[in-house]
Amino acid sequence: MGILSWIVIGLIAGWLAKLVVPGREPGGFLATTAIGVVGAIIGGWIWSLMGQGNVTAVNGPSILVAFVGSVVLLVLYHAVSGGRTRA
Repeated sequence: MGILSWIVIGLIAGWLAKLVVPGREPGGFLATTAIGVVGAIIGGWIWSLMGQGNVTAVNGPSILVAFVGSVVLLVLYHAVSGGRTRA
């Protein structure tokens, strides 16, 4: 998948995850995109552990996998940071 596709999926998945997971997360546009892109990697890893194939396009299944990974990432972030953010 091209870098632009990763950014688009990351932005959508990061934004959706921030809406679902309670608490404050750091940053704005770039942080949201980074959360989504890293979440896409985590989601893809989880998806492959479940024995599923690759999702490699800007479509619903790719965004769903990235969203799940982003939610996992944000939950882990809150667990490690204790829900605190830097001011």
